[in-house]
Amino acid sequence: MSVSVFSHRTVLLDEAVEALGIRPDGVYVDCTYGRGGHSRLILSRLGAAGRLIAFDRDLSAVADAATIADPRFTIVHAGFSDLGTELDRLGIDQLDGVLMDLGVSSPQLDEAARGFSFRFDAPLDMRMDQSRGMTAAQWLASAERADIAEVIRDYGEERFAQQIAGAIVTAREQGPIATTRQLAQIVARVVRTREPGQDPATRTFQAIRIFINRELEELALTLPQALSRLRTGGRLAVIAFHSLEDRIVKRYMADAAQADKLPSRLPIRAAEIGEAPLRLVGKPVRASSAEVAANPRARSAILRIAERTGAPL
Repeated sequence: MSVSVFSHRTVLLDEAVEALGIRPDGVYVDCTYGRGGHSRLILSRLGAAGRLIAFDRDLSAVADAATIADPRFTIVHAGFSDLGTELDRLGIDQLDGVLMDLGVSSPQLDEAARGFSFRFDAPLDMRMDQSRGMTAAQWLASAERADIAEVIRDYGEERFAQQIAGAIVTAREQGPIATTRQLAQIVARVVRTREPGQDPATRTFQAIRIFINRELEELALTLPQALSRLRTGGRLAVIAFHSLEDRIVKRYMADAAQADKLPSRLPIRAAEIGEAPLRLVGKPVRASSAEVAANPRARSAILRIAERTGAPL
């Protein structure tokens, strides 16, 4: 596997690493290595006793990580929902920080053969891990119309989901939908109106990608694992790019930062209510106007930060 030569700007690089409050001797996890922007900055702030474990499903990202010759660094080829299992395998019990940079990376979008983007004509793949699982083309060839519509509606927030699903089912009767261009053209024939500057296929491609890679399920499974591994004072920092992702993160952090709910009229002092396992840190962080100007993909990014308290789970 060759290392990708595509350029990649790490979104909220300094802000996310600052959010972790790096301790020189700490143990940290970068749940999405990508092209190593966050990982390399974390390593630069660790001392000789520090350690960083990075996860990625993408074989190109794993190949890039293999170029880091640093005994403090370990790359794991796995989805971050395997966090607990992989940490057990590595003999790591507690962490000082967990960083999650969600969504798809620039190299994945820019490499035509990956099939993530309608900007290129390429095989309709969309898998983050091309070594396993069903491709988008394979799923579209066999999925029921109702299931296709549900995915496009729920994960793409697409109001024309039913029409698009019907067009896909009609088109595949004439032959396989095997390329990104075929799918984009099918969607364009159905979706006549769209927000200025947005391609008609944007929401459909996003929805199918999220479904194929189980992105929301991965996130929901990982957040409690991360919390359970953080030592007191450890930080959880999550960058989301999509409203569905951010909603999961926001709700999870808010729930974990709230002590047990009691009836409003119960005669009990605030000090007698148990402490919540998480404490929210600051307000959500967004990319600066300068960063967005340099990297438009940063526009939708939102960073949420929380800190582990000493309260039991």
